[in-house]
Amino acid sequence: MLVAIHQLHYLPWLRYYHKIAAADLFVLLDDVQFEKNGWQNRNKIKGAQGPVCLTVPVQDAHEQPIASVPIAANQARWAEKHLRSLAMHYGKAPHFQAYRGYFEEVYTHRWELLAPLSREILRHTLEVLAIRTPVVRSSELGVEGKATERLIGLCQAVGGDAYLTGAYALDAYLDADAMGAAGIRLAIQEWHCPEYRQLYPGQGFVPDLSVVDLLLNEGPDASPILMRGGSVRW
Repeated sequence: MLVAIHQLHYLPWLRYYHKIAAADLFVLLDDVQFEKNGWQNRNKIKGAQGPVCLTVPVQDAHEQPIASVPIAANQARWAEKHLRSLAMHYGKAPHFQAYRGYFEEVYTHRWELLAPLSREILRHTLEVLAIRTPVVRSSELGVEGKATERLIGLCQAVGGDAYLTGAYALDAYLDADAMGAAGIRLAIQEWHCPEYRQLYPGQGFVPDLSVVDLLLNEGPDASPILMRGGSVRW
């Protein structure tokens, strides 16, 4: 069984969804430390003047696991701003009206923690993209260790005998020899963001935006477009 593992993110980009779709099982790494100024609470959409970053404000996140990070209570209007940004920048997108109701529901709900918000958006977008890969949380598996040791433990905990990695991780920190010694084969995600219809053509095509850019522009065609962008190399 091929396992993919990645930190929980807010409004993830397309490579993230391809990795999930390419795996037999996906582990949401939600009990690792929150990364300040990372992508766990923000992502980019395309605006009329260039990429726009949507950020969920958090508080008391220092040394907290992702699953426990609270949304900043003193910035309650962040959700209203995100909804307004989507309407402003995608109001003329071909499929904006089809998804508008869902985003209004999400952004009018009172979220206290970052993780449930991100999980709900991930759940819904996976459903829309017809990606049926089972998803489990690392916080529910009770696996300890760091770096490659932790990845091996998580794969073993879910019965995986192969691990899907990105090329960057393989070069930067993944110990391929340790994986092999544990009986876990490596598969490498090859990715090149596929081009698709976008608003504001004067800017040219902007790759690696949040999945909402693809969904609101391409609607039912989003899934096959997404899968064109990647492959798995053994």
